[in-house]
Amino acid sequence: MMIKPKFYISILLMVGNCFLLQPLLAEQLLLPKPLSSSDFIITKKESVKLGQLLFFDPILSGNKNISCATCHHPDLGTADGVSLSIGEGGIGLGDKRVSDVNNPPDQIIGRNAPALFNLGAKQFTSLFHDGRLEVDESQANGIRTPLGQSMMMGFNSVLSAQAMFPIASPDEMAGHYNENEISIAIRKGQVAGKEGAWNIVTQRIQNNPEYVNLFKQSLATIKQADDIKFTDIANVIADFIAMEWQAIDSPFDAYLKGNKTALNTKAQAGMKLFYGRAGCSSCHSGALQTDHQFHAIAMPQFGPGKTARFETSNHDTGRLRVTGNVKDAYKFRTPSLRNITLTAPYGHSGAFKTLKEVIRHHIDPIKSLKAFQMSNLVFPAPNANNTRDPQLVSQKEIEKIAGANALNPVELTEKEIDHLEVFLQALTDKKLGGGHLGKPKSVPSGLTFD
Repeated sequence: MMIKPKFYISILLMVGNCFLLQPLLAEQLLLPKPLSSSDFIITKKESVKLGQLLFFDPILSGNKNISCATCHHPDLGTADGVSLSIGEGGIGLGDKRVSDVNNPPDQIIGRNAPALFNLGAKQFTSLFHDGRLEVDESQANGIRTPLGQSMMMGFNSVLSAQAMFPIASPDEMAGHYNENEISIAIRKGQVAGKEGAWNIVTQRIQNNPEYVNLFKQSLATIKQADDIKFTDIANVIADFIAMEWQAIDSPFDAYLKGNKTALNTKAQAGMKLFYGRAGCSSCHSGALQTDHQFHAIAMPQFGPGKTARFETSNHDTGRLRVTGNVKDAYKFRTPSLRNITLTAPYGHSGAFKTLKEVIRHHIDPIKSLKAFQMSNLVFPAPNANNTRDPQLVSQKEIEKIAGANALNPVELTEKEIDHLEVFLQALTDKKLGGGHLGKPKSVPSGLTFD
């Protein structure tokens, strides 16, 4: 069969659990449609402003010392710039955050703090690295969560539900055993009920006159303090995240809209590799460069992982913890690549400090996994008095991770790796993650924040 010039044909290849769409003619790429504000959930100006205040206010944490922004800061690419975070028991921000010697953390956070860019896009139906919060119409509230049928009604989106779970985490925001009313409720297994942690947080907001007035201005359903529900708090925070960090004005967006000079020669060469022979778009597909699916790509694992408190070995089996299906072992959600230059380190454990390192991992995952050294970390998670040093998992566990890998090696030259890196840089929005509102000057609680 002869292929005429300009005639387009694609070959569908299976690589593990990914399908690669590889054009024979590199100049004819299957590029996504450009993003626009219509691709995002609708928000109101008043609720966005209220959500901004709550996002930065430590009043939501057990000890009133940590806000959402502590690990998702606009100055740090909406994350915190370290491989594994210190939540409760930490002092400072980003790589300057250290353990509080008077009240150290029980353990560091087991996974890298994910960036918040474009999470208000309607196509996001699952969140967290393992997708443990996801849209599920079979559930009464339309969202499947770790709380199951105990999950309260009234969350407007999976994003609003996701925003509230760190409050229930002792290592993130709730606090140590029995040291405050919220951590006590969590230790009793009370999250969403009348005596639960979320209700305690709601009462704090109800008792603050400034917040009550702001809720009255933002939501027609609020006439008095008692009308404020925990889901109202969650929904306005989600509105803030959705509006604040829309990243849809990058050189790549301009290229998709018809400006063919928006990408330089190297970026265009990288784009052809990304959507062609390198196979990146098999998983990093669509306008947000994610298929929203879960894949095992042999990412290095270290630190406490995701285990029950009684387990003695550190590991993180990813999606398996959610589904219970052994086929999901070591699979993690494909991250969006928008603003990726701002969100290092990379991977669910924050294993790689540069784009070039994570590209090299993708082109030969097994080799990269077995050669990984803890010294590669951009900022090794600070040690704390009561915590185990963040060590690599056992050799046996490394072999399991390698055995689950679904990516075949790809041959790329150093020049081609450079071109891919330049293309990924072209996915960065002109605002460089700065957002629309930025940090407030103060918050209604009067508490200090970073």
